[in-house]
Amino acid sequence: MRNLIRYLGKPLCLLLLTAFFLLDLSVHSAKAGLIGTEAILGVQASNEARTRVALFLERDEVRLALARHGISPAEAGSRVAALTDAEVARLAQEIDHLPAGASVGTIVGASVFVFIVLLVTDILGFTKVFPFTRSIR
Repeated sequence: MRNLIRYLGKPLCLLLLTAFFLLDLSVHSAKAGLIGTEAILGVQASNEARTRVALFLERDEVRLALARHGISPAEAGSRVAALTDAEVARLAQEIDHLPAGASVGTIVGASVFVFIVLLVTDILGFTKVFPFTRSIR
């Protein structure tokens, strides 16, 4: 038994030492960084803009105007979800500039704007809602 320990002890020790050394090299440490205030405010502004657009799309007048153009509310919601943060912010800004108690013409204008945004995203190939468009992709 002692001969076996002497015979295998040194190679086994070197093998274990090498294994522990290689195991130590493969472990990556976590790198944490500070999140800037601008990043947090940007995310909050984006979420607020998406909420304003979603609330606008839930209005009955807007749903009726979209239905006249052949767009279901679910399709419009999914298209808005596919928009970038900059596009949603621009759309929310347009909605914010609408007068309170807007007339039917203003609501139709806003729905046409939404229709055009949806049409452009369809042509660019981000979605496929309208059968009469061809994607440029």
